[in-house]
Amino acid sequence: MHQLPITDLAVIGAYLLGMILIGVYFSRKNKNAAQFTTASGTIPGWALGLSLYATFLSSNTFLGVPGKSFGGNWNAFVFSLSMIPAAWISARYFVPFYRSSGEVSAYTHLEHRFGPWARTYAMICFILTQLARMGSIFFGVALALQALTGLDMRTIMAVTGVCIIIYTVLGGMEAVIWTEVLQGLIKTAGAIAILWLVIDGMKGGVGDIFSIGASEGKFSLGSLNLSDFSTSTAWVVFLYGFFINLNNFGMDQNYVQRYHAARSQKEAARSIWLCVYWYVPVSAVFFFIGTALYAYFLQHPEMLDAVRQQAATERGVAAASLTPADYGDKILPYFMVQKVPAGLLGLIIAAILSAAMSTLSSGMNSSATVFLKDIWQRYVRPNPSPKEEMKVLHLATVVTGILAIFFGIAMIGVKSILDVWWELSGIFAGGMLGLFLLGIISKAKNAAAVAATITGIVIILWMSLSKYLPADLEYLRSPLHINMVIVVGTLSIFLAGLLFSRMQKRLHSQS
Repeated sequence: MHQLPITDLAVIGAYLLGMILIGVYFSRKNKNAAQFTTASGTIPGWALGLSLYATFLSSNTFLGVPGKSFGGNWNAFVFSLSMIPAAWISARYFVPFYRSSGEVSAYTHLEHRFGPWARTYAMICFILTQLARMGSIFFGVALALQALTGLDMRTIMAVTGVCIIIYTVLGGMEAVIWTEVLQGLIKTAGAIAILWLVIDGMKGGVGDIFSIGASEGKFSLGSLNLSDFSTSTAWVVFLYGFFINLNNFGMDQNYVQRYHAARSQKEAARSIWLCVYWYVPVSAVFFFIGTALYAYFLQHPEMLDAVRQQAATERGVAAASLTPADYGDKILPYFMVQKVPAGLLGLIIAAILSAAMSTLSSGMNSSATVFLKDIWQRYVRPNPSPKEEMKVLHLATVVTGILAIFFGIAMIGVKSILDVWWELSGIFAGGMLGLFLLGIISKAKNAAAVAATITGIVIILWMSLSKYLPADLEYLRSPLHINMVIVVGTLSIFLAGLLFSRMQKRLHSQS
């Protein structure tokens, strides 16, 4: 369990070395900020699409999704389906908006509309979202590799973090995109290999998976009750997914930079759809892996007892008290340890690493870009030299990577990778999406935007923190599911902005 065969170690070593060499190769061209942040607009649409797909397909998907469907059902798959309407809006409206603005930062527009405070607020929300995302991904990859190698999770995060920082600093956005193209293909191959091994180990093949899954309700998308927003119904997940994907495609710096990296507006829009065409069916594969593992472990109860006991020991509780949802994230790593043959195991570990590295590298690059454009050039030095720009970008990339490692270490012990990421992203992203929509759709002025943002922040804080109120104040708790934070937060800022804007106009006309 703790000693990988030399063949697997060679595959993993070759993969890590290859990522660094790609960074070294592109470092020859990476001499200015435009090349580092947008690859000087030279990337074809198909490569951008695979890059976006690889960013979506992080270790949260590779490990969190099978764990989620193992412990429950396909309720979270509705998130993938919600990408379709969000992609349509983004390709039709947001891509032309950003391409015509010419601004690399996604948040410059907010300053033009409402002032420096709006730009700074959105930038802070973005950085917090990125650190939460990268921290959960570091934790996910460390969870898997600890089971496979026995290494300390902190050591795993540090080593993988250093490798990612090196090739991101050296190669910039062009290296990030082309490594993500490769990583996307590796991840897809790894998922197919795992699924094949699970099916091959079933007594009745794929038929048993469908029969067991159907009898246990594993393929359910959740309740369709339109009046229930307190639990994770299909509609709650769809609303959450629509708004978070609208935020991803519409104002996440990771994606906005890629729109500028495209050769044309048409190819930038096409990259969004290519991402959707790849991600939706592949995410279904990962959900099916979780369902298949559930059926597999029912046919191999000795393995189920072992992983349940391992989870109980780590938590200091009785194994009988745990449900499948409590140890779902551990199922796939345990299966890999026990059943994946030498040689292929190295490929799958490389796939898990690539699932982490693609999102982490783009997150570091985009965070560094935001630091340069929205902090350094805005508040410190408006017109830095090209050499100074590169120094700031490199330093910001390193600092972001280190902070993300610490965020990952802080998440050690969480119950579900996917749940913690969804909760944090909803909290941090809700505010900036509402303000962004208010800025591009309405004619609201600065005062109305300030009042609306304060209103939205109060509502987001109440929905996020009220669950911690003591029992005697239970009546003050939010009745809505935590995934509704981004929905309510976004709508509260947008609608409050429209209301305050109308009130402002009325007061102005009366005066």
